[in-house]
Amino acid sequence: METSTVLLSTAYFPPVDYFRAIARSGGAVVEAYESFQKQSFRNRCVIYAGDGAQTLQLPVLHSGSRLIRDIRIDYTKNWLHLHRRAIASAYGPSPFFEYYWDDIDSILGKRHEFLFDLNTELTMAFAGFLHLKTPIVFTSDYEAAPAGVLDLRGAIHPKKESPFGDSFKEYYQVFNSRFGFLPNLSILDLLFCEGPEAINYL
Repeated sequence: METSTVLLSTAYFPPVDYFRAIARSGGAVVEAYESFQKQSFRNRCVIYAGDGAQTLQLPVLHSGSRLIRDIRIDYTKNWLHLHRRAIASAYGPSPFFEYYWDDIDSILGKRHEFLFDLNTELTMAFAGFLHLKTPIVFTSDYEAAPAGVLDLRGAIHPKKESPFGDSFKEYYQVFNSRFGFLPNLSILDLLFCEGPEAINYL
């Protein structure tokens, strides 16, 4: 599947499909004016932990505006410490964890007030780690059915099949001897396990 421009939602440590969509497009547009949607990758990701797939959910504050740019992160919950510990526990043994983790952790340590800002900085950082050449821009208003783009805002979702089909080649994963290969996890998994070769997987 190749397209000139792909439209995506914002996402927290997005899945492999998210970056696959960017890598295979001539341009990527991230939706900045939608309403926040619960139970989506906007504030959660899935990693490969010692007991299998583990969902990390980032808590948000639900008062006031529902506009995605206005959604605040809830730091009264202990999520930051828990996410850092879970990621380090899951990927500490991986070949490229030490190479990338300090940069990723420093972004988390900025304690962004808004979910959209945290997701944006993480996404741009991963685009850099992956050496993606695709330009990434943001919408200036909301369109329910935009023309001329491949709209994947609702397609890349924890409860939906991959829009790219079942085309996930296996790569080394830390715990694959226990549970086998788990496809389309957070980009954390691919980057920590494959390092500079991750771009070739996409």
